[in-house]
Amino acid sequence: MPTSSSASTPAATANRPEFLISYLKSEQQGEVKLKTLREVKNQIIGNRTKKISYIKLGAVPKIVEILASAHDSDLSILVQSAATIGSFACGVDAGVKAVLDSGAFPHLIRLLSHSDDKVVDAGARSLKMIFQSKLAPKYDFHKDENMTFLLSLLNSENENVTELGASIITHSCETSGEQKALCEAGTLRRLVMLLEGSLNQREASLDSLAAIIKNNPEVISKFVGLDSGRALKSVTELMKDRYPRTRLLASVCLIVIGRTSPCYLQDIGLRTKLIMLLIELLEEPGRVGDEVPFALAGLIADNEDLQKLAFEVNALDKLCNFLHRDMILAKQLEGLLLAIAELCSRLEICRERFLSLQALKLVTSTLTHDCAEVRTAACICMQSVTRSVKNLSAGHFLTDTMVTPLVQLLHGPPISLQVAALKTISNVVVNFTNRKSIFIQCGGLKELVQLSKSMDSTLRLNSVWALRNLMFLTENSNKERILLELTASTLTSLICDPEPFVQEQALALVRNLVDGGINSIEHVFIEGGVVVNAVGRQVRSASKSEVCIQGMYVFSNISTGSELHKEAVMHQLLPEADGGAQSVIMKFLQCSDNQLRVATIWCVVNLTYPGSPGSSARVTRLRDYGIISQVKSMVNDPCLDAKVVIVHVLKSIHHSSCIISVLRTIIQHVVLQFRVKTVLEQCTVFSDAAA
Repeated sequence: MPTSSSASTPAATANRPEFLISYLKSEQQGEVKLKTLREVKNQIIGNRTKKISYIKLGAVPKIVEILASAHDSDLSILVQSAATIGSFACGVDAGVKAVLDSGAFPHLIRLLSHSDDKVVDAGARSLKMIFQSKLAPKYDFHKDENMTFLLSLLNSENENVTELGASIITHSCETSGEQKALCEAGTLRRLVMLLEGSLNQREASLDSLAAIIKNNPEVISKFVGLDSGRALKSVTELMKDRYPRTRLLASVCLIVIGRTSPCYLQDIGLRTKLIMLLIELLEEPGRVGDEVPFALAGLIADNEDLQKLAFEVNALDKLCNFLHRDMILAKQLEGLLLAIAELCSRLEICRERFLSLQALKLVTSTLTHDCAEVRTAACICMQSVTRSVKNLSAGHFLTDTMVTPLVQLLHGPPISLQVAALKTISNVVVNFTNRKSIFIQCGGLKELVQLSKSMDSTLRLNSVWALRNLMFLTENSNKERILLELTASTLTSLICDPEPFVQEQALALVRNLVDGGINSIEHVFIEGGVVVNAVGRQVRSASKSEVCIQGMYVFSNISTGSELHKEAVMHQLLPEADGGAQSVIMKFLQCSDNQLRVATIWCVVNLTYPGSPGSSARVTRLRDYGIISQVKSMVNDPCLDAKVVIVHVLKSIHHSSCIISVLRTIIQHVVLQFRVKTVLEQCTVFSDAAA
């Protein structure tokens, strides 16, 4: 007898999502509904694909409906429906959204007051799953009823409920006002008590403590003073706990304290232990290993002493060794790159060691990683490494292998990635060698010009900054290519940008453009002098001294040119329409900003240089405006001490891409008095001749 093809068994068919959901929607009661809930829960646990599938089929609203309609006596239904809702919310934002949109939240809250512990546990666990997501509702701790509810959770004898209370704090506490309110309500003391509870309670408590004290010295002071310092000691002792995650969370608490109130983390032994513990925890698998690099980066950020300490215990070598490993998960890779970035942000010895470990190629390869966060972290890492003056001067960073992927990142989005790439490019193109054509030829110039027209001010700022550095000390043929692509019209618009920071960088770009002799200076006089006129308008009207400083350096450079160029500067700074009014030169010479006085003195020096045919007439005009008299009074100008200036400038190098411009500032500060005397000497020459 012939056989037919086999059909699905009734049991297999019954376990398919559409059939299970049909059972949930039916009027079936009791055991059938309970088995269906349990089967759905078992299928979606740890299975993102199944969760999404059930969500799309509308399972969540039906399960919430079952929870809402269940009687207090339906213990098994309450437990299973709450647990299933929690499974949907676990680790999947789409699940959290579906749960919240279905109105599950108040029904889960209701379970916390149930008389049966299993029901309470199920409700608390589900709510904890929800509060692990950014989509969870925020609690307003300033409302008395919310604070009362939170304290009832923290004071509960049910472990899951106390963990839920701690999770709500971690998720919702963001402002200093909320931190203060929680502190005054006594939550710090209760959380410290929970450090002596179960493993889950300890870890939830440490997480919450970090949220309450973060960036708040007042709350930190109260925490450190709790029970005569025993609270801080308890956290410190947990650095030796047997569980890796507990050790990590205790370390994070101490890092938060140390960053905001360093006086409580002065012990060199404790700081060394912190660094070594974090390096040790890098080896831990899973969540701990993923989070450790971020903690290490947070510990040493903006702290040169801790960076030196980390370097001395071989932190950089160990971080770079991890980069050589295969199959690093995206989260940990992002953290590793950020930690290396912090280590190399200030110390040249770290940058040299990083390069000697052949790690730059590995970081460069991550610029094409699938994860945008990893690509952004790679840019930030390269930004730190490319602050090396020695290697910049040798042109080691301006290569096809590095530049091409960076330029490709400018295509965007996200904006944060574009900005990170722009900052790295700003460093790379400073380059003291004549290799900038590499960047131009690979399409980098075109991308920078395009981004300089962006509606986003951050993109405009960083693209103009990169153009400024590309223009720095480049040969005239490259200047012509840059200006041709940028156009005088766009440059004029950037000089007059609504954002002062963009104005400053645009003027610095022009300053570099006209640095290099008469041929360079001529670039700002094209199209009827629209660029030089825009510079003049900004210098006369800008309220930010940084903008005026760059504008005066533009005029200082132009003043080194021909008589026509010098007279153009005089026209911009001493317009006839001023009559007897105070000139911008006088205003700047009398201002309190050292750098602006220096820039203005440079301009006067160049305008009054004796070798120029029209110098005598210019000195006379300057004298008529009272400028020569003002210069005489500045012979003993209280300029910054050279050592202080050098320290300031070295600090600026860490944040500024244009190294040489900063070094030039050192010279200008140191020789201010010399330049003042030079002006007076030049003016004396013309006075003697007149006599």
